[in-house]
Amino acid sequence: MAPRCSVIFGEEFTHHDLGWHDENSRRLTRALECIPKNYKVRPVEEASYDDLARVHHPRHIRMIEELCGYGGRRYLDMDTYITEDSYQVALYAAGSAIAATRLALEGEHCFALIRPPGHHAEPDKAMGFCLFNNAAVAAAWALERVDRVAIVDWDLHHGNGTQKIFYSSDRVLFCSIHQQNVFPWSGWIDEIGEGRGRGFNLNAPLPAGGGIGDYALIFSEVFSDALSHFHPDVVIVSAGQDPLEDDPKGGMRLTPEDFGLLAALIRDACHQPLALLLEGGYGPSLGDAIACILAVLNEGRTPEIPDVPERESTRRTARLLRRVMI
Repeated sequence: MAPRCSVIFGEEFTHHDLGWHDENSRRLTRALECIPKNYKVRPVEEASYDDLARVHHPRHIRMIEELCGYGGRRYLDMDTYITEDSYQVALYAAGSAIAATRLALEGEHCFALIRPPGHHAEPDKAMGFCLFNNAAVAAAWALERVDRVAIVDWDLHHGNGTQKIFYSSDRVLFCSIHQQNVFPWSGWIDEIGEGRGRGFNLNAPLPAGGGIGDYALIFSEVFSDALSHFHPDVVIVSAGQDPLEDDPKGGMRLTPEDFGLLAALIRDACHQPLALLLEGGYGPSLGDAIACILAVLNEGRTPEIPDVPERESTRRTARLLRRVMI
C-alpha cells in the first residue's frame, strides 16, 4: 500500500509579506485552492535556536532576530526582505521542514507548504528571498537520528546555500537540476564537493528552454542511480516549481504533470516516502503542480515518461555527471 500523503500549512506563513514582492503570501493561498480537501493538513511546528544553529552561525540567527525586532519593513539585499514577523515565520518554516522530514521517516509523504523559502540561505548569509535554510535545517536534524540524507533540488535556481552547508559531507547527497546562467550563478558540473564530500554533490545545469525530456534524462540516468547507490535513510526535496513554463522568473518548459513524474522518479529510486519543502514558484500553475505531485505520491503510481526528445547538451551533461558520481 502506498504511504499516506499529507500537507503542512498554517496561516502563520502569510505574515511574512510585503504585498508587492514576488515572494508573497498569495503564492500559498492560490496553491491551496488547487489541493483537494481530503488531504490531511498538519499544523506548523516551530524550530528552536539549536535547530538553526546546526547549520547557521549564531551571529546570523541573532541578526535576523534583532532586525525583525526593530519593527517595520526592510531589505537585507536587493531581493530579500524582512518584516517584524519574519523571524517568527522563518522559525515556523524551518520547524515545519523538520516535521515533514520526521513524517517521512515515519512512513508518510509530506509536502510542507512553507515560506519564506530557504535553499539560497548560507550559514552566515540571507539571500535570494531566503532567511534560514529549511532543507539544511531539516537534514541536520535528521543526521542526529539517521546515517544518510539525500536532498534533491529541482528549483529553477541552484541551491547554493544547501550545497555550501554540506559541501564537505559524505553523509548528505545533494542533487540539483537548475537553469544555468541565472541567480545565484553557481551550480556548475565541476562543483562536486570537497574532502570527504567529494562526489556527493551533483549539479545538472541546463540551458533555458529545457523540458521534461531533459529533466527525465537527468533524473533517470543520473540522480536515480546516485540515490540508489547512496541508500539514504530519508529524502528531502527542495520543491521549487519555478521551472514551470508559465513562471515569470524562469525560462524552462515544464508542465504541472511533469512535477508528478519527477517526484515519482525520486520515490522509486529510494523506495521510501519523501519530505517535500516548498521553495520557489511564482506562476499561475504553481498550485496545479503541487496537486499533481500530491496525487502521484498519494496514489503510489509512476506516470509514463513522455516521448519527448532531450537536447544534446543535456546528454553531454549526463555523461559528465556519471563520471563524477559516487
